[in-house]
Amino acid sequence: MSYQTVCPECEGDLTLDDPMVGEILPCAFCGVDLEVTSLDPLQLEMAPEVEEDWGE
Repeated sequence: MSYQTVCPECEGDLTLDDPMVGEILPCAFCGVDLEVTSLDPLQLEMAPEVEEDWGE
């Protein structure tokens, strides 16, 4: 299923095919990483920055 939405950073029009909650996607327009936080309704938020101590 395809979803239409806009980038919360640059407001570029995005089409997502079969997104999953938690998926990290780059914006095709501004390059920022976005996280899918909800599918109903589709919601994107800025992906968290990777911290140096993650995974320790």
